[in-house]
Amino acid sequence: MRVQKPMGVTQYPGNNESFIPFRDFIKQVERAKYKDYEHTNVRSRKDFQDMRGHILRMYESVRKAESFVLGGKGNEHADCIGIKEQPTVHQLKLREIAKPPKDPTKAPETQGPRPGNTSYADSPLKLGRVDKSGHPISCPANTIPMARMTLEKLTTFPTLSDFFEKVPRGAKVPRESKAPGFKSVWEDSLHAYGYQYANNFGGNSWLNLWDPEGDFSLSQHWYTGGSGCDLQTVEGGWIRCPSCGSSSDESVLFIYWTNHGYGRGECSTSSIVGCYDLTCPGFVQINNNWLLGGPWDQYSTAGGEQWGFELQWKLYSGNWWLFLKGRGEYEAVGYYPTSIFNGGSLSRGATAIVYGGEVARNGRDAWPQMGSGKLAAAGWQEAAFQETIFWIASDENDGVGVWASLTSSDEALERCYTIKVANFPNGGGWGTYSYFGGPGGDVCR
Repeated sequence: MRVQKPMGVTQYPGNNESFIPFRDFIKQVERAKYKDYEHTNVRSRKDFQDMRGHILRMYESVRKAESFVLGGKGNEHADCIGIKEQPTVHQLKLREIAKPPKDPTKAPETQGPRPGNTSYADSPLKLGRVDKSGHPISCPANTIPMARMTLEKLTTFPTLSDFFEKVPRGAKVPRESKAPGFKSVWEDSLHAYGYQYANNFGGNSWLNLWDPEGDFSLSQHWYTGGSGCDLQTVEGGWIRCPSCGSSSDESVLFIYWTNHGYGRGECSTSSIVGCYDLTCPGFVQINNNWLLGGPWDQYSTAGGEQWGFELQWKLYSGNWWLFLKGRGEYEAVGYYPTSIFNGGSLSRGATAIVYGGEVARNGRDAWPQMGSGKLAAAGWQEAAFQETIFWIASDENDGVGVWASLTSSDEALERCYTIKVANFPNGGGWGTYSYFGGPGGDVCR
């Protein structure tokens, strides 16, 4: 694990000179030339123009935006954009913003004591802070925070389609996996997860937050339907991925979707078939407190306090709603309209649930840490975990979930990554839960 910053100490990047107002940023993109980016990873002049065009299209409906700097990389910005001016509303020509369900689905009753006491981390946008330039790290009512999409981020990838990939591109050799929806995964990614086949309308878990080392490491939910190129997913959790263009060098909140098998291999297409956060038309955000791609104020430490957050996906009245809970009550953050699934499986509901960890590597690099970097057997205060894992059985306001009954599976050598599931009622006050993770290494399969 990386050394954690002392609790209570906030580090902000940049200075007055490094702050770039939103309109100045747009002008820089409009004036950008390929020759200024030839030294980057962008593959060709055409690919550069594709990236530049995508950025300008995403922001073409935005009239003005208040901005702030957040994260640890130096010159990372977030912009407060009017709810009706956000890219998905404009690009998908949505006539109105949907209303969320009155309440998220509640957890079923538990039996027995909690295996450990946890603490809720929170979004920095709710803490009343300012950046080095004095700009509030928050967004006004009727706006949403959007991590700024820059050419510097996009040109770390060869093509625009590479930028939309879920994992860094590596070997293109398909292999089989037992997990539902993962029938065509790739040689440079590995999972440790619990899964269940169940016709569902989403689900829930509390995710233990860590900040592992390596190329790509996450803890998340998957709700899946279909297979092969018809695979569709709604996903979310936390991710540590220095090369993914997030607004922090720490683990950050993320969501992801695909409607066409991640667009890889034979599923490749010229259209957008999925992306992270707000980087393509797909997700409609309604909440000004949560920055997709943004960090938390606390992370867990080995042998110390265990921080985390709760996340729920809920298919309600034709939209996949995202709920998040830090300190305080659950908040409706936004939704994926089912129209983006083009009449496919997730237009009606998911057929499987998956909870756990995923890692990926670039080329010959060692496999990164998963979770805390400790194997599942390390247990409480050492290994990463998810708890209060349940699924949603019907399309309704509020309601009560169904405890997941997960089958564990991992794709790596036991010295690299493992998972240990406790299904209800064996999970005590955590309902259904799992410990998972591991140190990775040079050889893990």
